[in-house]
Amino acid sequence: MERFRLENGLRVVLAPDRSVPVVAVTVSYDVGMRNEPQGRTGFAHLFEHLMFQGSANVPKMEHARLVQAAGGTFNGSTHQDYTNYYQALPAEALERALFLEADRMAAPAITEENLRNQIDVVKEEIRVNVLNRPYGAFPWLQLPRIAFESFANTHDGYGSFVDLESSTVEDATDFFHRYYAPGNAVLALGGDLDVEETERLVRRWFGPIEAREVPPTPHTGEPSPTSVRRGVVEDPLAPAPAVAIGWRVPDPVGDLDTYLGTVLLAELLSEGDASRLERRLVHDDRLAVAQSSYVGLFGDPFDVRDATLLTTQVHHPAAVAPEQVITAVNEEIGRVAREGVGPDELARVQARAEAQLLRQADSVLGRTLSFANAELIHGRAELAGELAARLARVTPEQVQTAARGLDPGTAAILELRATGGRR
Repeated sequence: MERFRLENGLRVVLAPDRSVPVVAVTVSYDVGMRNEPQGRTGFAHLFEHLMFQGSANVPKMEHARLVQAAGGTFNGSTHQDYTNYYQALPAEALERALFLEADRMAAPAITEENLRNQIDVVKEEIRVNVLNRPYGAFPWLQLPRIAFESFANTHDGYGSFVDLESSTVEDATDFFHRYYAPGNAVLALGGDLDVEETERLVRRWFGPIEAREVPPTPHTGEPSPTSVRRGVVEDPLAPAPAVAIGWRVPDPVGDLDTYLGTVLLAELLSEGDASRLERRLVHDDRLAVAQSSYVGLFGDPFDVRDATLLTTQVHHPAAVAPEQVITAVNEEIGRVAREGVGPDELARVQARAEAQLLRQADSVLGRTLSFANAELIHGRAELAGELAARLARVTPEQVQTAARGLDPGTAAILELRATGGRR
């Protein structure tokens, strides 16, 4: 792996792999849902849409046409702590992708027409994915309101219609100048790269972009809770009730080793038919029709900063009371906290977690995105390639310690009532 920094502050990570004639070009900006100011909920996601509406030298829709004409694919995504844009293309199209990303880093087409159009697109996305879908906001938009205190951690990252509709071109321009500076981004390139030639191309296209002041990384950590927090939501579209339980976990960046024990605990609790909660809730006691446990709002434990949760989500029959589910979950976690985990069970869980990381890294694009996330969140792209080995070194004691940290007295509990059958 090679790295360098341009004079305008852009961090560049090169991960050559000459085994396949494909390149991945990714740009990750250190701005996500938690950076949004009050009154502008959903703005990070809205701006992601705007970045696909053309730029100074690329008309609207031309970015997509040029990537696809080269035989490539492209997309972008908004997360809690970053927004990324990426494409995978045949190796000979590398310069084309660099030109396209540099052009919109320098000057996206922020116009009234584009802004209004994309507000409508985002509102329709919210209707389809949240408002008109069973469990659309559960628990990812609803549990944080109970689990946290600060605006950064509690607000709706998809955005309210009021906030979206009142957004202006000036808002978008300010957001771009504040957060889309070269020094606030990581350009990660992977695949069939000649390092010297790639650096020359990067400097050609990204070097002239003007340096701007970089905002400080926001502090999103919060004091640990000292009591149970509860809430209830109603969902007229849901076919069955559900409950979500969230516990605060160690700092993913500042306390990574302890955090890795929590990541494996989530796997031990819920992944596979042999997992603790699958056996207890679904097969033995028949308290649930489905269950899952995961760390991080979007289920990727390695792309998030503090504060975050381990969440256990259970969908249960209407005849089962939520308290029955909560009691059973706490009992299973308490068993791990008291008795620990045997080496064979831990080895199985570690193998599953490592296999998942390797699957994510199987493609050139997947690897490159992982390097970009690790560079942006942890300051070390190399960490992405080390995580499987670090998970393999997690001890039974670390997993037991993680279970002891899931105190029933400090959990955030969200009950979803399926109200569609009411008359």
